Amino acid sequence: MIAQLETKRYSTDEYLELEIVADIRNEYRNGDIIPMNGGTPNHNDIAGNLYILLKSTLKGKKYRTFYADQRLWIPSVTVYTYPDVMVVPQPIELQTGRKDTVVNPCFIAEVLSKSTQNYDRSEKFIAYRSIPTFQEYLLIDQYRIHVEHHVKTAPHQWLFSEYDDPNATLPLSSFEFQIQIADLYESIEFEA
Repeated sequence: MIAQLETKRYSTDEYLELEIVADIRNEYRNGDIIPMNGGTPNHNDIAGNLYILLKSTLKGKKYRTFYADQRLWIPSVTVYTYPDVMVVPQPIELQTGRKDTVVNPCFIAEVLSKSTQNYDRSEKFIAYRSIPTFQEYLLIDQYRIHVEHHVKTAPHQWLFSEYDDPNATLPLSSFEFQIQIADLYESIEFEA
């Protein structure tokens, strides 16, 4: 007979206590704690490029822009996560009793990696869509020029667009702002 190892399930309170002292960020998915390992230089540069573009464009407007370390709580699916880039309208809404966890993003971007791309496109996007304020989602490939853009057009309706041309312009409807695809990939060196 083969013994089965029991997997520990964590409460949200246990996760939050552990996260305060953790050396790395961890995502919480309905009782499971999943380590969010560090990204590649391309991953970091792409997320940073987008953050800088958004931060400078939204300066003086009623939005806050966050990069990698801001925790998001999605109560409908019991998920805590750290989007690569997130924009939150002001006033920021925080999880009840917390000063470090937002609940009201309007825009989220994830830079795809081989280990997370399926999750980012499916279950994570489903979780994000349960957030009432969420309106726009970017998925940016770090291995080639390819951006997937989802915009909420009505309740339960999303418009999907793809961009593979570095000379293309991507319109962000949440902010009436356009991004050049080449600007997202500035300084990126793709593997041969």
